[in-house]
Amino acid sequence: MAAKKKPKFTLGIEEEFQIVDPVTRELKSHIEEIIEGGKVILKERVRPELHQSVVEVGTDICEDIAAARKSVTGLRRDLAGLAQKANLRIAAAGTHPFSHWIDQKISTGERYQGVLNDMQQIARANLIFGLHVHVGMPDRETAIQLQNTARYFLPHIFALSTNSPFWVGRNTGYASYRLQVFQRFPRTGIPDLFDSVNEFDDYVNLLIKTGCIDNAKKIWWDIRLHPLFHTLEFRVCDIPMRVDETICLAAIMQAVIAKLYKLHRENLGFRTYRARLINENRWRASRYGINGKMIDFGKQEEVPTRDLINELLEFIDDVVDELGSRAEVNYVQQILAHGTGADRQVEVYNRTKDLKQVVDYIITETHHGLDL
Repeated sequence: MAAKKKPKFTLGIEEEFQIVDPVTRELKSHIEEIIEGGKVILKERVRPELHQSVVEVGTDICEDIAAARKSVTGLRRDLAGLAQKANLRIAAAGTHPFSHWIDQKISTGERYQGVLNDMQQIARANLIFGLHVHVGMPDRETAIQLQNTARYFLPHIFALSTNSPFWVGRNTGYASYRLQVFQRFPRTGIPDLFDSVNEFDDYVNLLIKTGCIDNAKKIWWDIRLHPLFHTLEFRVCDIPMRVDETICLAAIMQAVIAKLYKLHRENLGFRTYRARLINENRWRASRYGINGKMIDFGKQEEVPTRDLINELLEFIDDVVDELGSRAEVNYVQQILAHGTGADRQVEVYNRTKDLKQVVDYIITETHHGLDL
């Protein structure tokens, strides 16, 4: 009998950007201009979101991290060019430093009006910008088992992405205030453990039957078995400023799944933890980013987050060469050395005392390496 073909763990990456006026540095509800200008260049890869000052672009299916880099870079470059033609700029940060959600227009589509009608003010206030990474799965049963085990690493990865310290003109003290805003939605956060994909399907069907949701896309966990694609979707991260950071995080997510799959196939497994424990590390990552401590559940003690991130790198080390992503994963050392987007935003503000200069910095970093 032929050996089972090893999955490729393809990638799909979605980035949500701010649309910014380069003069006032405020958010602008001008998604229509960008969508109209992008019909030929970006086609279906550019999408509106709930607020008209948000624009999302998503790659096609990427066979490996090199293809993902090429696609993410190209999409950012094209989107940035379209924005400039409309006398606008794109900016990559989990929240805008000072624009207020109350001033933003809501998109008119039926889907968005449905969310608004259901969620009311928490939907209007949900002015946040994230990074979503899809990793291709061989089958749904394997995917749900890998979701169970990958949950443990979500705070580690999230800490590296933190990029939203400011909210409506105030330094919140959080590395990622975006997460604090989003978790007001239902069905967010760390998912429960599921014994099988049948148990997961029963849960989804119960929510639909009882009118809680009309489809599984309204389950917004930090990691989820996607209802339409054959993927696990990581949803926990703030959008980072630089392409290099996005690609680094995607490479780490892909490698985590590849390593957990390898253990799964060898019946070695990986210890699973209850959501209530993982949530402690999730909160610490939101508050402190890479500069705090997390809990090592095995040792039952606090450990510097940077140490746990280095342990994660050791854990995935034996698969990154197979995936061709060592250089991309190694970029994490640049993040550890120079800080996450949150660290760098706060440093600019502490130096200048000017949130407009923080926006300028975000815009510059967003365009880094695009060669416009």
